[in-house]
Amino acid sequence: MAGAGISTSAGIPDFRSPETGLYSQLEKYNLPFPEAVFHLDFFRTNPKPFFLLAKELYPQKFTPTPTHYFLRLLDEKNKLLRIFTQNIDSLERVAGVPTDKIVEAHGTFFTSHCLNCRKEYDLEFVKEIIFKDEIPRCKECDGIIKPDIVFFGEGLPRRFHECINSDFDKADFLIIIGTSLQVAPFNRLQTFVDKDCPRLLINREPVGKSKSPMDAINASGSLLYGTKANRRDVFHQSTCDEGVTELVKLLGWEDDFNKLLESEGTSLEKAKEHLSTAPNETGENADRLAEQIAKAALNDDETKKE
Repeated sequence: MAGAGISTSAGIPDFRSPETGLYSQLEKYNLPFPEAVFHLDFFRTNPKPFFLLAKELYPQKFTPTPTHYFLRLLDEKNKLLRIFTQNIDSLERVAGVPTDKIVEAHGTFFTSHCLNCRKEYDLEFVKEIIFKDEIPRCKECDGIIKPDIVFFGEGLPRRFHECINSDFDKADFLIIIGTSLQVAPFNRLQTFVDKDCPRLLINREPVGKSKSPMDAINASGSLLYGTKANRRDVFHQSTCDEGVTELVKLLGWEDDFNKLLESEGTSLEKAKEHLSTAPNETGENADRLAEQIAKAALNDDETKKE
């Protein structure tokens, strides 16, 4: 289970961090609410802010982090059943993880559909238009073309539900990494594994902990690290890249991991250097992007008034 934290060292702003997240930065601007960019009603009225964000997050604009390559290494070692990711940056694909091993819970940029007639468009068609700072419109009916990113109020992809039913009973180890575990239904996936399945959380902050005494009784419920009832959950507090580096050492995969990173033009040393500047860089990126999104929304409102 992967969240935005696995991509922040690539310079991609996350959404929910209190100080550096995109939603936090958007609060100071005159949007109906920070999450409006991902609400369908707002998008239909004013799609510009979303497409400005989409341009910044489009696949192949960023390079994968060591954590993404760790996911690929898991697959190469035949240890990966599936990655359930909340991210829409597609860096798992870019890192070389097979697409059939990825479940993009919140959708993908790789396909898009017209909101009116549902005609499908591919990545390159929509990307070319977005990078011209234009709104992609359907060739058939002139409706707005929306990437298949899940907005608030929309159902999650069918594949998400299908893979939950097929995968979690089979899992013998669950890694939860870089996620706030705040967004349903993703934030309950860890409850679907067998009651004896070990669960490892790698995150900057403790999340997903038991909030009710009943959770301690129900061993398949919330994460129980730090409680007397715990017998299978481990919390490793670190950045994602630091956490997977430690895990690789414990697994005895250091040589293979370093060779993989080297073959992709990166290294743990480069990642560590980037880690020292990533928080500021990410916060600056979020602030800059939030300002641009707010301006796009304001300009559109002024145009409508005129």
